[in-house]
Amino acid sequence: MKREHVFVVILLSLVFLSFYLLYQILSPFLEFILWAIFLAMIFYPGFKKLQRVLKRKGFLPALSMTIIVTLVIVIPFSYLIIFLANGIVDVYQSLEWMIKTARLQAYLQQASSIPVLKEILAKLEEAFDFIRIDPTSLFLNNLQQIGTFLFNQSSKVLKGLSTFLFGFFLTLLSLHYLFKDGKHLTERLKEIIPLPEGQKNLLIGRFQEMVHAAIYGGGLIAIVQGATGGLAFWILGLHSPVLWGTAMAFLSFIPIVGTALIWVPASIFLVIWDSFIKGIILLIIGVFGISLVDNFLRPHLISSKTQIHPLILFFAVLGGINLFGIIGIIAGPLIVTVCLSLLEISLQGIGSKAG
Repeated sequence: MKREHVFVVILLSLVFLSFYLLYQILSPFLEFILWAIFLAMIFYPGFKKLQRVLKRKGFLPALSMTIIVTLVIVIPFSYLIIFLANGIVDVYQSLEWMIKTARLQAYLQQASSIPVLKEILAKLEEAFDFIRIDPTSLFLNNLQQIGTFLFNQSSKVLKGLSTFLFGFFLTLLSLHYLFKDGKHLTERLKEIIPLPEGQKNLLIGRFQEMVHAAIYGGGLIAIVQGATGGLAFWILGLHSPVLWGTAMAFLSFIPIVGTALIWVPASIFLVIWDSFIKGIILLIIGVFGISLVDNFLRPHLISSKTQIHPLILFFAVLGGINLFGIIGIIAGPLIVTVCLSLLEISLQGIGSKAG
C-alpha cells in the first residue's frame, strides 16, 4: 500500500472516530438541541422581522425573540398540560370504576354475542389453541395494566419537573444561539458539505421542502384535525375532549392510520354500548370531517413536496419517535429525506460516469 493511501485511511479513521465521539458527547442533549432547531425554524421569520423593527442584529434581537418564544410556549402549554393531566386521571378513574363494577366485563360479553364478532372469535379458536385462555380476563388484565402504566407515567412527569426544567433551559439556551448565530452556522454548513454546487443545492432544497411541509403543513393539519376531533367529542358530551383532541393532533402526523386510531374505536364503542346515534354522528364527522381534512390538505401541503411514499413516511415517523421521542415526528422524516436525497445524488453520479 502506498504511503498516500495509508495517510488517507488513517485520516478517514480519525474523522469517523471523532464523529463517533462527538455523537457520544452530544447524545444526552440531542433531544433538547433538536427541539431548539425545530423552534428556530418555526420562529425564524418572526426573528427576521424583529431584527428589522429593532434595527439591530446579534444579542438583543436573539434574547428578545427567545423571551417571546418562552412566553408563547409556556403560557398556553401550561394550561394544556393541566388539562391533559386531568384528562388522563379522569380516563384512568373511569376505567378503574368500570372494571371494579364489572360494567366493562358486561360490555365485552355483550360484544362477544354480536354475530360478526362471535364468528371472528370462533375462527380464532379454530386457528389457535385458546381453550385454556380466557380472552375477556386477558383483555381486562392488559387494559388495567395499560391504564395503570399511563397513570404512573403522568405521575412521573409531575415528579420529574426539575429534569423537565433543566431540559427546557438547555433548549432555550440553544435556541438563543441559533437565533444569534444561525445564519452564520447555516452558511458554514453549506460550505463544508462535500458535494458539487448543483447537488448541494438539490440536497438543501429537498431538506427545506421537507422542513416546510412537516412544520407548517403537518402543523396546520394537526391543529385542524385535533380541533375538529376535540370539538366533536365535546359536542357529543364525551369524556376528556381536550385529551382526545390533543391525541388526535399528535396522531395526525402519522400517515395512513393517524387520527382514525382514536375516532374509529370511539365510534364503535358508542354504537355498540352507549348511544347508537352518537356513534353514527362521530363516525360521520370522522369520515367526512376529520379524514376529509387530511385527504384534502395533505396532498397539497405535504405529499406533493416531500416526494416520499406514505409507507416510508409512516415508518420514518414511528422510528423517529422511538429514537428521539416526540420530536422524532419531525426528525424521522427529515433524516429519511436526507438519506433518499443522498442516494439519488449517488445514483446520478454513477449514471453520469457510466454514460
